[in-house]
Amino acid sequence: MVQWYNGIAQLTIPTPFVVGDVHVYVIKEEKLTLVDTGPKTKEAWLSLEGQLKELGIAPEDIKQIVLTHHHPDHAGLIDRFDQAVVLGAAETNRFLVREDAFMEMHDTFYETSFKEIGVPEAYFVLIEKMREPLQALGQRGLDKTVAPHDFVPGAREWKVIETPGHAQGHISLFRERDGLLIGGDMLLAKVSSNPLIEPPFSPQEERPIPQLQYNESLKKLLDLPISSVLPGHGPVVENAHTLIHQRLKKQHERACYVKQLLIEKEATAFELCVALFPSVYRKQLGLTLSETMAQIDYLLSIGEIEQVDLIGDAVVYRALANTKE
Repeated sequence: MVQWYNGIAQLTIPTPFVVGDVHVYVIKEEKLTLVDTGPKTKEAWLSLEGQLKELGIAPEDIKQIVLTHHHPDHAGLIDRFDQAVVLGAAETNRFLVREDAFMEMHDTFYETSFKEIGVPEAYFVLIEKMREPLQALGQRGLDKTVAPHDFVPGAREWKVIETPGHAQGHISLFRERDGLLIGGDMLLAKVSSNPLIEPPFSPQEERPIPQLQYNESLKKLLDLPISSVLPGHGPVVENAHTLIHQRLKKQHERACYVKQLLIEKEATAFELCVALFPSVYRKQLGLTLSETMAQIDYLLSIGEIEQVDLIGDAVVYRALANTKE
């Protein structure tokens, strides 16, 4: 069903993923613009096509697509819009194009990461499964890139805000005249976005630290006079600044719990993951490892824990005595 928010049409599209339905947005300005597309499924396409028809729009009328990020629930249907120019952050393109060199680096990165995290070798078969979300994307890349503080061509009320963390290359769109933010998965009302571990831009670079990126992105939003956030999932966020403060506080509290586990016993990231998510880590290893590493990275950044040893290739962590809680 189409909902309207200050002249912006919100279309709700079904997905096959645990997250549930995804929202995409239609901006009617100089160029008819679609923000995100939904996943690459027949059900999603029929839903999107039907809701566009409610608006009096045929798919071929869409002149451009802005991707908030590359995840398949947001970018899966770009192939259906041959006539549209696809825009997004430069970092997004490598996930869309998936050149052989990138896919090789992708697998090598996760294999190395699994070893450092202490994942048992029996779980390494899941590295191949970590390709599956990328295979659920389309077969085309970006036509144009947008940079922080750019205004979207043909929708020039909307300024690009760089908001990495949940994904490398994640962007949000801000309309200053009424404080409306199209936020992708940056700020959701019901759940905290998972800062996902992703490969660096090149093999020579250190891996991104998504939790620290995400925290900085949240703080960046505090500097904007946001009235409402049109999210990628769930209800519209009307109290963005209050919610941001709550999310930062809760994330710190989660990290303090992880530190408490390390006070009791030194551990690898995988051992912490099992302790934190005993019932789901097998089924959702990528997500639970990302969440665990997020708290480890945060604790390292504020000097609450340290790396102490290696067991084979796996890093062992311990809590430091002086706390800043």
